[in-house]
Amino acid sequence: MPTMRAVQVSQPNGPFEVVEREIPTPGPGWVRVKVEACGVCHSDMFVRAGAFPGMTLPRIPGHEIAGTIDRVGDGVHAWKAGDRVGVGWHGGHCFQCDPCRRGRFINCVNGKVTGISHDGGYAEYAVVPAESLARIPDALSAIDAGPLLCAGVTTYNALRNSGARPGDVVAILGIGGLGHLAVQYAARMGFRTVAISRGADKATLARELGAHEYIDTQAETASEGLQRLGGADLVLATAPSAEAIASTVGGLASRGKLLIVAAPAQSLSVSAMGLLSGKTVAGWPSGSSIDSQDTMAFSALTGVRPRTETFELDDAERAFHHMMENKARFRAVLVP
Repeated sequence: MPTMRAVQVSQPNGPFEVVEREIPTPGPGWVRVKVEACGVCHSDMFVRAGAFPGMTLPRIPGHEIAGTIDRVGDGVHAWKAGDRVGVGWHGGHCFQCDPCRRGRFINCVNGKVTGISHDGGYAEYAVVPAESLARIPDALSAIDAGPLLCAGVTTYNALRNSGARPGDVVAILGIGGLGHLAVQYAARMGFRTVAISRGADKATLARELGAHEYIDTQAETASEGLQRLGGADLVLATAPSAEAIASTVGGLASRGKLLIVAAPAQSLSVSAMGLLSGKTVAGWPSGSSIDSQDTMAFSALTGVRPRTETFELDDAERAFHHMMENKARFRAVLVP
């Protein structure tokens, strides 16, 4: 039987192993994707730790898959071999639960997660449910498309559903893997875009990405900086620091919103008194496959691109640590 190279986790907290596996065959409703690129995400630590509920090992991680359909299973009619497709965190849904019946597929109670419920993209081939596919525009390379299927859709979909309108003051907390994309999206959506980070050295990067203003939290607090600008209608929190996130609440306009897309390990402490002017704190759950498709289409149209570093499958261990230690600038991508 033909085989492929893949990277798997065999035991909790074990190393990434490069192995030979039989090339899988797609069953009914599934397709096989020849992987051209797969992003390395902080959430891949769930596979590394073997800690995600219901997950079994060994497992091939990877939920930022970009490639070309190689084969379709029975009953798949909307896709064909040769189609360029991407697959993100949302790996499929049941179509039957209450959220699915209401069209909220990302909230499916039986939802699958790519690289956790089934094998992901740290491999030469991946077999995935057809409903998890998103079309990649011709203008995007596979390396650029990969990170847009997680960091991209998370920030783009949150911003477009935030209620903010063109001209509003929208602040992006953090300009790392998520934030460097969020700044680009916010600027291209017509918001007065404010980047918030630590250190004056980040100001040039922030403006290169499209920020109109930069707040250096070593020089002033996020709250002070935002109030100096008249208050933020929206803060999108892309940095997983409870202290940093909480520090922005005082900088919100009277009915501003703090929208969280990066979850810190610590609890978030916010004064209830500070919310009584109508301020809100909320979170946003990434998006389904059509949201990923919209993200890539918008990115192709407006020139939004991730900044990436590429690694071969043999270097998956190094790529993972590079990302976990915040050394990647700004997304690590495996290229089989």
